[in-house]
Amino acid sequence: MHLSPLAARLLKLLDGSAPDATHWPVTSQLTTAMAGRPGDSAVVDQTWRNMVAPARELADYLLRDNRLSYAVLVAAGLAGMDPEVRPRFAEALGPIAMAEVDLLLGWDVELRALFAEAARAPVLDEPRPTGLAEWLDGLPGYPAFGRDALEQAEARVAAVQTGEIPYQADKAFDSWETRTLGRAVRLALYRDEPWLPALLDRLLHGVAVAPTKAKTLPSQALLFEIARAVEDHPTPEAISSLRAARQTTRHAGVPKQLDRMFKRIEPALAERLEVAFRLPDGRVRQAFGEHAAVISIDGEAELSWWHGDKKLKSVPAAVKREHPEEVKRLREQVKLVQQQQTTLARALEASYTAEEAPPYRQLEGHPITERLIWEFEVSPGVWRSELGLNVPDVPVRPWHPARASVEEVRAWREVVQDKELRQPYKQAFREVYLLTPAEEETRDHSRRFAGHVVDYRRLRALFKARGWKSNYLGPWDGGFDGGDGRRLLAGGQWRATLDHDLYDEGYALTGQVLFHRLVEGRWHLAPLAEVPALVFSEAMRDVDLFVGVCSITADPQWADSGPDRLQDYWRTGSFAALPPSAEVRRDVLSRLIGRTAIADRCALTERFLVVRGDLRTYKIHLGSANILMEPNDAYLCIVSARDPHAGLFLPFEEDGRLALILSKAFLLANDTAITDPSITRQIRA
Repeated sequence: MHLSPLAARLLKLLDGSAPDATHWPVTSQLTTAMAGRPGDSAVVDQTWRNMVAPARELADYLLRDNRLSYAVLVAAGLAGMDPEVRPRFAEALGPIAMAEVDLLLGWDVELRALFAEAARAPVLDEPRPTGLAEWLDGLPGYPAFGRDALEQAEARVAAVQTGEIPYQADKAFDSWETRTLGRAVRLALYRDEPWLPALLDRLLHGVAVAPTKAKTLPSQALLFEIARAVEDHPTPEAISSLRAARQTTRHAGVPKQLDRMFKRIEPALAERLEVAFRLPDGRVRQAFGEHAAVISIDGEAELSWWHGDKKLKSVPAAVKREHPEEVKRLREQVKLVQQQQTTLARALEASYTAEEAPPYRQLEGHPITERLIWEFEVSPGVWRSELGLNVPDVPVRPWHPARASVEEVRAWREVVQDKELRQPYKQAFREVYLLTPAEEETRDHSRRFAGHVVDYRRLRALFKARGWKSNYLGPWDGGFDGGDGRRLLAGGQWRATLDHDLYDEGYALTGQVLFHRLVEGRWHLAPLAEVPALVFSEAMRDVDLFVGVCSITADPQWADSGPDRLQDYWRTGSFAALPPSAEVRRDVLSRLIGRTAIADRCALTERFLVVRGDLRTYKIHLGSANILMEPNDAYLCIVSARDPHAGLFLPFEEDGRLALILSKAFLLANDTAITDPSITRQIRA
């Protein structure tokens, strides 16, 4: 049977395959009518009458083909066929999914159509009003249904575990029920329901372990669906439940898949500030007879062993012999604690652009706060900076150099350097990015970091690490020639975009940076002058990091390889004017070099650390770490420098370039001691 053109068009609109599927007449016209706008009622009535016949045709067609979907429910609502379609759904669906269908059948056509649209997977970071959990939160009856559905699921897996329901691998829930429960979990996570953690603990354990000795699961599909929901709306408690399920499952492949998902879930938690601040501090002290294990977090998370007040070099033999499982668990625990500290630091860093102050006071007493600089509003509009979260009962926010004077920034950098304070993220030495005259001229886009050839695999890794999303570029079916990396800031109210195109196999070319503001559920391109200062600065800081780390100019092996056009780019970019990240590196070196044994052999210029050896004088570029030799600016290729940098305290090491520059400086200051022939041959040429 072939559908008429109108029915076929309706199907495309309902299943999202039409170009204008998000603006189809049913939703847009009915929304207009319900808003009570004058003059539209006749149009809506006519639209309704015109669609009744094709809607009935479509519903009959889908039912004959046994294609049950939300499109059937929308078409049935348009055609007045609810009593005819319900029995077909009841025959095919499990009770949990059927309860959701009954809820939808109680809604009007507009809500059904919007539900069908919202239930489709969102594209990248499209505004969440057209997404799922936030929209479901406002639907009549859905929050109560979601809790009831999850309680039914918990009861079912309990029955599977006790044998009341015969066990079948991955058959505890059908595919419809899995999707329904995924929506219920997303909504509960989004609402941060207090009843969810205990329920999720039991549900995840129930679906992850067979009641027999089998290595299969009651529902691998639901386990992964819940993990995807946690990725969308993470909470510390949900992550903990997932980790417990990972430990208990017997299936060899499931932990590997969950580990891949954790790599996305943990960074996503940092974006939910008020939730991320609930992370435990991770400190542990556990007694083992006369010995004790201690997990401390005064910097990197560390597991140490003690006998009284004496710190031991390794695990006591008696503890290792008598408590091997506990020792193993503590070693795993310290890795988890370190990840939690990283996530919490990322959450604090992300809060710079928050439109409303997150609950920083939740962190009082946490060691991480003692290594950060805070600002306190001691009187209206007057902020005072202090080290540590130690001024009570006044508004507080993390200190940012963009809000401070040059003198204050300089003073705090001295404090951090003198105290050898390892901050959880780059704060005192943080770069600031201000709007340039060129950007004022281009108005709505920045080309400050355009035209750089970057290693695409590295760029993708950094996108993930810094919370950016992008399509995957590649010359294959499903790949993209061009795309954009996107990051949401200010609680999702602003979006930064870095355009980039496929340049060559394995390489991309950076383009312009744009900013969009979310207004009434839609993204609008914003003039750069209207972008909040910290939103602009933080986004541009990320882009600078992407270019600095991923550009082929950071790879010395490109000097004499690749096409001529790339060698030209390499030579130009390797010794170019310094971006803000390299300016900060220069500032740190100005403080460090004087404290070293090679101080009398070093000098800082605008772009270089100049090092005087016995054989040559060398200029190390502060951006790329590449080297030129005087007197003729011959390039010196050193792929890596393994000489230590005298154990100097480095206040930050975000991309490894500061340590690399210092290592090269120490190596070249004593150039007569270099024995590597690949280096000496170049120096003596």
